[in-house]
Amino acid sequence: MAVFTGGTNIGPYEAARHIAGVSARELSMVRNRHIDIKKLNAAIAAVVSAFAELDVVRAWGDGTAVAADGTQVETYIDNLLAETSIRYGGVGGIAYHYVSDTYVALFSRFIPCGVWEAVHLIEGLLANNSDIQPSTVHADTQGQSAPVFTLATLFGFDLMPRIRNFQDLIFLRASARLIYPHIDELFGERGRNVIDWQLIERHWRDLMQVALSISEGRLSSATLMRRLRSNSRKNRIYKVFREVGRSVRTVALLRYLADPQLRARVTAATNKAESYHGFAQWLGFGNNGVLADNDPAEQEKLIKFNTLLANLVIFHNALDIMDVVRGLAAEGWTVTAAELGALSPYLRGHISRFGAYATDELGRHPGALNPVLKEVDFTTPGLAA
Repeated sequence: MAVFTGGTNIGPYEAARHIAGVSARELSMVRNRHIDIKKLNAAIAAVVSAFAELDVVRAWGDGTAVAADGTQVETYIDNLLAETSIRYGGVGGIAYHYVSDTYVALFSRFIPCGVWEAVHLIEGLLANNSDIQPSTVHADTQGQSAPVFTLATLFGFDLMPRIRNFQDLIFLRASARLIYPHIDELFGERGRNVIDWQLIERHWRDLMQVALSISEGRLSSATLMRRLRSNSRKNRIYKVFREVGRSVRTVALLRYLADPQLRARVTAATNKAESYHGFAQWLGFGNNGVLADNDPAEQEKLIKFNTLLANLVIFHNALDIMDVVRGLAAEGWTVTAAELGALSPYLRGHISRFGAYATDELGRHPGALNPVLKEVDFTTPGLAA
């Protein structure tokens, strides 16, 4: 009940008015004393790992791709993280979610509006402890920068964002002598915009030391990205991060231009993240969607409460879809993986958000779930997009 009320953003006193047999003091005590951010992250990872075992998930994706995106959440103005968002308008912070290609959220953070979202991109990926470990990362313009491309490459992530006005970015040549037929104009004037391989070689050891420091937990990737800003040009680490990132981003942009199917996958992944935002906000209806706590740690907890609740509903919807498919198969209908791939577990029509919440069946334990859907052939799954 504490997770439910926290995920819906209902305060303990308001929740106690709609739930029989529980007091506001009990709900408040459980949320404050027995649930912390570490436990919420572990619970989210456990649900994600269980969700990955369901056969129906294979129709939506293989878990190798994730879309990182943020959405504004309103807060009271008198707290440390509250800022006026130029992008979204209003006062609040950013709920930053990592949404798998299987529709489930792997991780979530609460960050200020004024920060470039890419600063927190890698930190959330490294904090994901679930069984779904993506290798490809999609984002929008806010989810990329030259240093972030470098850090993603160092940790083995293929960063493939959807960048607005990418034609204004710098395409780097591998050598000043190279001419690229048909696309040479993308690289600008010959002799300029050339990768400085000597700079990269000279500071390669520094790059490795930074990556090892982050891996060992001695350095936060978000702290590093905040320091590697465009106004730190005298910083040698920034220069090599920018150089490697520009070269990696050049290859990513060329791949994006050359492959229509890749562009479709990027668009589909970012659209899933946008759909998840709407689904999670729909579940967090309490207090008109405003985080009614001014403590940054409690705000972070409320975002993770909402993520955990959303993932549980997604998990429940996936089980319902499997039950429906079994029923259709028993009636003689044939359901294909491609048809399942066109569905989404962000179903809302059967959920009643308002009114009194029944607690008379809380003592009942459901039977063991059946993750196998033998009625569908997943050997040739449909396009999850």
